[in-house]
Amino acid sequence: MFDDHRSKRVVIVAHCLLNQNSISDGTADFPSQYTELMDLIFANQVGLIQLPCPEVACLGLDRRDKQGGKRSLLAENTRIRDLMSKTGRAVLQDKAEEVATLIQEYRLNGFKVLGLIGVNRSPSCGVETTTKDNEEVKGQGVFIEMISEACHRRGLVVKMIGVKTSETENSVKRVQQLIETPVISFSGTPRFP
Repeated sequence: MFDDHRSKRVVIVAHCLLNQNSISDGTADFPSQYTELMDLIFANQVGLIQLPCPEVACLGLDRRDKQGGKRSLLAENTRIRDLMSKTGRAVLQDKAEEVATLIQEYRLNGFKVLGLIGVNRSPSCGVETTTKDNEEVKGQGVFIEMISEACHRRGLVVKMIGVKTSETENSVKRVQQLIETPVISFSGTPRFP
């Protein structure tokens, strides 16, 4: 099945990496998307699965405060994290389950889900770091944490990395490693997924 021209390789990408219009006020680094990352992914013929934006789904574009862009980034991220943790849990849980189901479906049909690319420091989509108590700290954002838990319940292991739009060279290097990492076959011969 699916024996045609598709690469059968996909990566899951945080919504705001493809759509900077969705992020909180005052934090966009690009007019539309993180072009360097998208160009790299497309050049390697990897399909994209765009995560839903958890913050827009739960709080709207203005994140329930039209003055949010006037706060420091870490203070605003903390406010957003606290709101999402209190008021958005049910919405986020449903979306996390949908993401885990999608990953499972791709894998059941022989596709390689190369991983998930989140945005470090994000209160919702941080992978290695997030924002709590007005500081960038180690840990996952609210939504990534829920996706991790939903995958774990299904026995799915998904490699997750975080990038920052302010660190292009490092971000490109990390994504390149994610999408170009060979998989070892049973014969011990490296092959690319």
